[in-house]
Amino acid sequence: MMIGDGILTPAISVLSAAGGIKVNNPHMNNGVVVVVAVLILVGLFSLQHYGTDKVGWLFAPIVLLWFLLIGGIGIFNVWKYDIRVLKAFSPLYIYRYLSRGGKDNWTSLGGIMLSITGTEALFADLAHFPVSAIQIAFTLVVFPCLLAAYCGQAAYLINHRDHVSDAFYRSIPESIYWPVFIVATAAATVASQATISATFSIIKQALALGCFPRVKVVHTSKKFLGQIYVPDINWILMILCIAVTAGFENKRQIGNAYGTAVVLVMLVTTLLMVLIMILVWRCHWILVLLFTGLSLVVECAYLFAVLFKVNQGGWVPLVIAGAFLIIMYIWHYGTVKRYEFEMHSKVSMAWILGLGPSLGLVRVPGIGLVYTELASGVPHIFSHFITNLPAIHSVVVFVCVKYLPVYTVPEEERFLVKRIGPKNFHIFRCVARYGYKDLHKKDDDFEKKLFDNLFLFVRLEAMMEGCSDSDEYSIYGQQTQQSREALLDNNGNTTYSNMDLTITSVDSIVPVKSPIHVNNTVRSSGQVSSQTESAELEFLNSCRDAGVVHIMGNTVVMARRGSRFYKRIAIDYVYAFLRKICRENSVIFNVPHESLLNVGQVFFV
Repeated sequence: MMIGDGILTPAISVLSAAGGIKVNNPHMNNGVVVVVAVLILVGLFSLQHYGTDKVGWLFAPIVLLWFLLIGGIGIFNVWKYDIRVLKAFSPLYIYRYLSRGGKDNWTSLGGIMLSITGTEALFADLAHFPVSAIQIAFTLVVFPCLLAAYCGQAAYLINHRDHVSDAFYRSIPESIYWPVFIVATAAATVASQATISATFSIIKQALALGCFPRVKVVHTSKKFLGQIYVPDINWILMILCIAVTAGFENKRQIGNAYGTAVVLVMLVTTLLMVLIMILVWRCHWILVLLFTGLSLVVECAYLFAVLFKVNQGGWVPLVIAGAFLIIMYIWHYGTVKRYEFEMHSKVSMAWILGLGPSLGLVRVPGIGLVYTELASGVPHIFSHFITNLPAIHSVVVFVCVKYLPVYTVPEEERFLVKRIGPKNFHIFRCVARYGYKDLHKKDDDFEKKLFDNLFLFVRLEAMMEGCSDSDEYSIYGQQTQQSREALLDNNGNTTYSNMDLTITSVDSIVPVKSPIHVNNTVRSSGQVSSQTESAELEFLNSCRDAGVVHIMGNTVVMARRGSRFYKRIAIDYVYAFLRKICRENSVIFNVPHESLLNVGQVFFV
């Protein structure tokens, strides 16, 4: 429903602002207003890639000027036309309004609610700006200026009742009409910005939960984790906004759709807030009951009002929400089933060890990088590969790429390397950890860093074996400057870097904060390099020169025979289509096509 709000807010905000062109030109074709609104929407969505912080700096002065203008105009109209409108602050008038009008006045609440919609979008920026900034802005600027603006329009309408349809623009003094129109149009894009940013945030959270097809997420700020840009969703939102703007006959239908979306978002938010108060904040039940009762009285009143207008445009957000719900549910179901298949079918170490050093196959020169989502164990794709092909590379590295909820992972902490099985198997695992801002800019660079850490692992493993009976070598001891600086490069020369390394058991990876180091002195390469180490390093170098192949699994999920028709449609068509159009792992990892090998599997659910 929030995604639907993100589609409808730009449409109604921009279209309403652009409608000011027609006020002084009543004979103008409505199509001109729609074209202007569409052009503004295209410009708005084209700015999204700059990020919320940069767009915020651009729009913040406009927003402030907008509120000051409507507040000032409202106060001027109250003073000029009828100061008695201030009596409207008495709640007695809402009772009289509803009691004398019956059903018609009750259903009009759906339209009246549009006077407060848009203010809730301010709180959609909680992930992008400090809470105190939003509280101050709403309390000192937004709320009083809105009250003044509506009071001014009410005072104007007392003397100009035939101007109800466009009271806002009609109530603006003629001398400042066009400056206010320009600011209003710019401010309409700002109101849209908050819901667009909120939509991006919801998509990102759905991605993290495995509830949405893989799309590209660009983080635009170093300071705030929530400031993101999703290109694919941005252009989809733009197309849907344009379709809504051009497809509806008038603003009233868009208003009905917008009101339905906002009321349902508020209602669901309140219900979720109750859970937070009970389970997280552990508030007293009386406070929870008081909050729930007061909130539901107001929100349910508006909900019942908008339900009468579902057939007048209110069906649009329901259709949008239903479509996204189906997509997210089917994707989550297929993703969970595929991951369960990989977890339950992963190969045991006993099976690997039973194959012997050659794995029962011909070991051809080269290095095979097998990509997997499993951080432990041997993936089923490997057994599937060697069962159907008579050869495997001389060196096999299982690569697991994990994205952590941090801005960046330092280079010295990025790779965790371990060995699987005995040395003569030449099988390793490498977990590459990236922050949300880190990118695979060049595959060659990723390969180089991976192999540098692989060679470093072999050297330090030899150091561990050579120093196992000495007090000079420690894994968990205190960190020293020499230990963090002195490392060996591929040619046996001393280099200086920072590196955390973990040497663990065969089937687990445990990050170690303190690196492997030497307490007293840093030995030279001749002292710590054994003949076995030199031979393995030479073997790894020769395999690297022979070529590197990236092996990726492509698990196809299909419905079992005899499944119900809706399951076959969901899995064989909808989920298959979503997998086809979403970003491939090879694109995410920037794997060159000339060295990519896809291994297909079919899994029935």
